[in-house]
Amino acid sequence: MSVKSEPSAARPFHVLIVDDDPVQRRLSEAHVARAGGASDGAGSLAEARALLADKPGRFSALLLDLGLPDGDGLDLLRTLRGQGDAVPVIVQTGEGRLDRAVEAMRAGATDFLVKPVSPDKARAALEAAIRARREERGGAVEPLPDPSPAMRPVLTAAERVSRSMVPVLLLGETGTGKEWLARRIVAGGARADQPFVAVNCGALPRDLTESILFGFERGAFTGAERRSPGKFAEADGGTLFLDEIGDLAPDTQVKLLRALQEGEIDPIGAARPLRVDLRIIAATHRDLRADVEAGRFREDLFYRLDVFPLALPPLRERREEIPALARLFAARHLPGATVSPEALERLSRHLWPGNIRELENAVRRAAVMAEGPILGPEDFALPDGWTPERREEMPSPPLEPALGTGEGLGFPTLAQVERAHILRALQHCGGQPSKAAKLLRIGRTTLYRKLRDYGVSTPESGT
Repeated sequence: MSVKSEPSAARPFHVLIVDDDPVQRRLSEAHVARAGGASDGAGSLAEARALLADKPGRFSALLLDLGLPDGDGLDLLRTLRGQGDAVPVIVQTGEGRLDRAVEAMRAGATDFLVKPVSPDKARAALEAAIRARREERGGAVEPLPDPSPAMRPVLTAAERVSRSMVPVLLLGETGTGKEWLARRIVAGGARADQPFVAVNCGALPRDLTESILFGFERGAFTGAERRSPGKFAEADGGTLFLDEIGDLAPDTQVKLLRALQEGEIDPIGAARPLRVDLRIIAATHRDLRADVEAGRFREDLFYRLDVFPLALPPLRERREEIPALARLFAARHLPGATVSPEALERLSRHLWPGNIRELENAVRRAAVMAEGPILGPEDFALPDGWTPERREEMPSPPLEPALGTGEGLGFPTLAQVERAHILRALQHCGGQPSKAAKLLRIGRTTLYRKLRDYGVSTPESGT
């Protein structure tokens, strides 16, 4: 669900107008509105700096006067460029001197307009600035080369939902390209030139999650020496991508639900709530429905997010894409490089449990190891046991009968399936838990705990 979506759906960009003349600000507001945008106004450098600090990344462009009551407008422009902020700045002033125009352009202005500015000239300058901002923000997302039949329906659905403001829930295994798809959805919509803020919820420290997401005021707690707007405020006007949302703690889920319902957040230590206007795209590798049933995820939050679910198939179901992706990654990490047909054939047989991320890492390693521009099979360190052929040869440990149910359904429990999977990994790794943990992509401590729980004895585990 988008927060306050209707106004922003109609107004796809936001301009900060810095001018101490109220009449000129109203004229500029009209120019921005005719171009299809929204605007905020500031009558001084101090007001402009406060708005830029409160809404970081929100503005697609600045209309900046030079003669301001508390200083020269170029001082603000130089500050922005010194901070690495590439927001386009259109200087508009009553000073038509050539030296001022040259000074403004050298300071990093995108355009220089002399008042009074005609509507057509203002609109042309704004459109050029917005176009530059969109390109700077990566509005053109790298396309997926040769999408497979399994991915084409996903891309079609993504294209359709990009034109709306409904929330999207991206599902799929780790490494299948969920953030890439989120960026593609945003690039095709009205907020392509607005902030795209990505947050990995699984990596947030639990005691800092609220302050990172919703922000805090200076002095709100010990160590809060300066104000922090938080990720929601950073994404104001644009899109907030919440990756691994299933890992959020229950108390944070409550606050997130309120933000989605009310369109406002409560920064820690703030005197009043802060209105935000953003679109939410969430992603997870977990089964959120099962988490809801188990009480690990709020049902009301799930239904808020699950308006338009999109499931990305794993790479093993998209094998047709592997050669093109491998060539793309090879050129990215070693300019001019390509992958030999023999290496592509081997890559295509690999199961890729880590999906596209694992494939790119494998190509990156091969680019480092390669002695020439052609990456051969010898440059790729892939375990042969992960190919489908070897997988079929490996005997599977028998599943035990249902334990303690007395139902006689003949269907294994989740614990039994997990135990069998661990035994299969141990068998493949010669009974060495350290290698099996890497193969299963879990920590050794986690594996040892599961081995104890399942009563599996190995020399290395000591049980």
